[in-house]
Amino acid sequence: MSDRDKTGSTDHAAKPAPAAVLAPLDDRLADLVALYEDLHRHPELGFQETRTAAEAARRLTGCGYDVTTGIAETGVVGVLRNGPGPVVLLRADMDALPVTENSGLDHASTVPGRMHACGHDVHVTCLLGAADLLAAGRAHWSGTLIVLFQPAEEVGSGARAMLDAGLYSKGLVPTPDVVLAQHVAPFGAGLIAYCPGACMAAADSLEITFHGSGGHGSRPETTIDPILMAASFVQRVQSVVAREVAAKDRVVVTVGSFHAGDTANVIPDRAVVRLSVRTFDEAVRTAVLAAIDRIARAEAAASGADRAPGTEVLDSFPVTVNDSTTLREVNEQFTELFGAQRLFAYEPATGSEDAGLLATAAGAPLYYWWLGGWDPEEFQAALAAGRLAQDIPSNHSPRFVPVVRPTLTMGVEALTAAALNRLAPPAKGAGQAPRDGSAAVV
Repeated sequence: MSDRDKTGSTDHAAKPAPAAVLAPLDDRLADLVALYEDLHRHPELGFQETRTAAEAARRLTGCGYDVTTGIAETGVVGVLRNGPGPVVLLRADMDALPVTENSGLDHASTVPGRMHACGHDVHVTCLLGAADLLAAGRAHWSGTLIVLFQPAEEVGSGARAMLDAGLYSKGLVPTPDVVLAQHVAPFGAGLIAYCPGACMAAADSLEITFHGSGGHGSRPETTIDPILMAASFVQRVQSVVAREVAAKDRVVVTVGSFHAGDTANVIPDRAVVRLSVRTFDEAVRTAVLAAIDRIARAEAAASGADRAPGTEVLDSFPVTVNDSTTLREVNEQFTELFGAQRLFAYEPATGSEDAGLLATAAGAPLYYWWLGGWDPEEFQAALAAGRLAQDIPSNHSPRFVPVVRPTLTMGVEALTAAALNRLAPPAKGAGQAPRDGSAAVV
């Protein structure tokens, strides 16, 4: 039974000390570097992460976890039951992006048009490292540890798919008392950034199809031009942010794709626009989406179209919300381990994540932090010169490849320390559990 109260806080008057659990990390680092470079060479897109999932399952089995594979196609979970105490879930996403790498590194992607441009190879490596250390050091903590390797974060459907496959409802894992996750970011390696409350935006990707009546380019009066209709929409839709959203409400509306026609002298019968919407408040989100639909319909009506535009939701991410109590208590652990100079607060990011669904579905608190991954000297030089945007590649860039050290070390340490902060100290008289995964003697 968990000792989590209704606020999600756990009594950690006596916390498992991370030092003893982290002690073997130096001896394991060479293996983790080799794992990371192998994962980076072999990126896999969402719901296709078979090679990555197999390696995660193999390593977890060797550490003594009860492993379930094939959840939502490629999802993997490992469960380590180690006596009474909280249930802690650590999560990493596995999927890569359809990006052609341009890093020039020896361990660059070997798959044409595919790259780990968002650092999920770092996430998998760090979680496997933490899972190994926590299993080997189970004499120092009590509770249940879940390590979850999620597919398809980039398209916003991986976490939902695992939940729909019965992650909690079918008992594939026990319902967690807390969900913890991290994401590598383009600031100095060796640093951790955090944001209380709403830390990442909700995101809705829409495809809107405008229907017209095509014809010869020399006789536009015989047509209803969907290109003009859609172009007017693209310009007008920016008024939603400029004139319908309060300055205090952070909203981004970006049109990223516009497709219509095949040749110069033919007016097509349809135009297709794709756009991304980022919001931090559910009421604002509802209002913005309604305004976009209203404007699309109005432009069609103004053009005399006899058919309303069609809208398809391509993907949808919820707002990512950090629990303030969990953040504060885990950050106290981070401060003890790394020093206060390694932590800094950041503003809410307009990027999006689906890790929060795993916490919401469990009724559990979430803490999601950022892990620095760029060369510290290069980052500081760019910061001093006011050239961060120009000189430091962001996530999803073909040049975004984090430095191996100290990124991996810091990532493993952070996940391990955060888990220990939420787990219970070993029960009195507990002994070291065997490596076959059975519970510690209590």
